Amino acid sequence: QIVFVDTPGIFTPKKRLERAIVAAAWEGDADADLTLLLVDASRGKANAETHAIIEKLATQKGKRVVLVLNKIDQIAAERLLALSAKLNETMGFVATFMISAKTGSGTKDLMGWLANHLPKGPFLFPADEISDMPVRLLAAEITREKLFHKLHDELPYALSVETEGWEDFKNGSVKLDQTIYVARESHKAIILGKGGQQIKKIGEEARKELEDILETRVHLKLFVKVRENWADDPERYRLWGLDPSA
Repeated sequence: QIVFVDTPGIFTPKKRLERAIVAAAWEGDADADLTLLLVDASRGKANAETHAIIEKLATQKGKRVVLVLNKIDQIAAERLLALSAKLNETMGFVATFMISAKTGSGTKDLMGWLANHLPKGPFLFPADEISDMPVRLLAAEITREKLFHKLHDELPYALSVETEGWEDFKNGSVKLDQTIYVARESHKAIILGKGGQQIKKIGEEARKELEDILETRVHLKLFVKVRENWADDPERYRLWGLDPSA
């Protein structure tokens, strides 16, 4: 059984919540048999934060790191190969894979390699379990992920999503009410977008993924509320499994 520990992104933290997020990411990596360094290849170069991560990984004795270049469908082959060569000069990756999570290209090769190079052991989770996260929290995390992908340049980790309503219907469908909490009115305006178009797109993407996971029709309602200093609430840290003292 291959268990993926999906850590938060690693970046240069400036605030308390950001420090807790980065600390949790490194803790998740420390317990792993193998580390996958996922790099967005579409830009043709790695940013400063990626190089900082590589430098830290390179100092850890016995650490096995696989370089995974994602979004290869968005970059020319020549630039992709040049990026791969440059990154492989920085440390001794045990393997390099080029994939597209969107199209599925290269993912079977990666999974096959992992199956052959990870230690065998008893199943830690049921074979049909896709996540150990409570379903309400998983649903909120999916919406938060869509928000991050759309708005990470404007609102990096400056929001929280909570599933506050869950109703199962007789026909098998479910209705979810989720609230997106932000610290400022200006953040709320960014999420809503002009005429509410931004939040509509985010809701559609989240709903589609939720339907794939839950294997049923999902009715998703998103609300945006301003809650000042939400990032200082210890309850938020507890829900996410973060250490507020990190």
